[in-house]
Amino acid sequence: MRKLFLISLMVAACWFAADCAQAVELRLPAQAIAGQPLSIGTSGNGTLYLVGPGQIIQREFKSGSNVEIRSGELRKAGRWIAVVHGDSNSSQVFWVKPGKPENISFLARPSRVTVAQPNAISGVAFVFDQYQNLVLDPAPVDFKLSVGGSVSSKTVTSHHGVAWTTSASAPKAGVAQFIASVGEASVNRVVQQVAADPCNLRMHLAGRDKDMIVVQTDPVRDCSGNPVPDGTIVTFIQTDKNGKSSVDARIKKGIARAQLPSSDNATVSVASGVVLGNELHVGGGS
Repeated sequence: MRKLFLISLMVAACWFAADCAQAVELRLPAQAIAGQPLSIGTSGNGTLYLVGPGQIIQREFKSGSNVEIRSGELRKAGRWIAVVHGDSNSSQVFWVKPGKPENISFLARPSRVTVAQPNAISGVAFVFDQYQNLVLDPAPVDFKLSVGGSVSSKTVTSHHGVAWTTSASAPKAGVAQFIASVGEASVNRVVQQVAADPCNLRMHLAGRDKDMIVVQTDPVRDCSGNPVPDGTIVTFIQTDKNGKSSVDARIKKGIARAQLPSSDNATVSVASGVVLGNELHVGGGS
C-alpha cells in the first residue's frame, strides 16, 4: 500500500509539474494482452512502475533500452498506468485486454425438475481467460443436456463475457448431465429429472381383512410412463350412508395400498394431488 501511495503521488506531481513536457518518453504498444509478453520503449534513465488492477510491476531501465515484461507476468486485464521516476517523472495510461477463453464458470437451475416441462432448465456461463479475466469479446459456448439416450445441444455466442440458454426437461426421468464448454474447458452440472404428476390413476379391490376392505392402485406412472417416486401420497376416499372417510397412503414400490371400513354400499374414489382416478362400488357381501 505504501508503494502504491508513493506512485500515486508521483503521478499527481507529473500532472501538475511544469517540466512534464521534458518527461521521459514511453513507447507503449497499441494493444496489450493479459499473460503475453510486453516490450516498452523508453528514453532517459529511471524506474518504471506498471500499476494495474491488484498488481504492480517494477523495472529499472537505462537510456535507449526497452523494458521487457515476461510472458505470464502481466496477468490482469483493464486500465493500467505506466509511471516513470528518474531523470524526470511521467505517466501514461494503457489498456490490457483479456486473453483467449480458457476457463468457464457455469450455473444451472434448478437442481430438480419434473419431466417434459418447456423452458424448465436454465444455464448461465461466464467466460474467462487463464488468469480469470472476464473475456468480453464474443466467444461460442456449447451447452449440452443429456439424460438416458436423450441429448439436446445448443451453441450460444457470449455477450460481454456471458452466455445463457434455456431448455425443456426431457420426457425421461433420471439424472441429467448439463455441460457448458468453451474451447478445451468444460463444466458439468447435474439436474435431477423426476416424474411428473400421476396420469391415468387406477385402483382395484385387492381383498378383505376382517371388517376391512383392501384397495390398491395399479403401478402409478406419469403421462410419459415414468414411475412416480415412492413416498408420493395417494388419497383413498370412501363414501357411504355414514358419511366420508379417507386414508392417505404413500406409494411404495410403485403402488399405494389402503384399508377401508367394510360397508353394505359404498363408493371408493382415489386421487393424488389434483389428479383423480377411477371409482369402485363395493358392498358388504360382494
